[in-house]
Amino acid sequence: MAISAESAETLALKVLGWLVGNEELLPVFLGATGATTDDLRERAGEPEFLSSVLDFLMLDDSWVVDFCDANAVPYDLPGQARMQLSGGSDVHWT
Repeated sequence: MAISAESAETLALKVLGWLVGNEELLPVFLGATGATTDDLRERAGEPEFLSSVLDFLMLDDSWVVDFCDANAVPYDLPGQARMQLSGGSDVHWT
């Protein structure tokens, strides 16, 4: 069963909240994305921004595991949410 758009956004917001609460990882996210703390508040409702949150999380398997374990969600759910937020297309980096 595919994740709904609403569920994908909700999960991405949970990831954002998890990042904000992570003193070590939040500065890495802000540095990697160029986002500011104001952006976190102002852009949290934008699917594109939420996609970047999920992209960042999925850069490191240990971050995915830590988030999923802390929130009792399956390890593949962030990837499903990312795909849903991108309109169902997979992201190709080449």
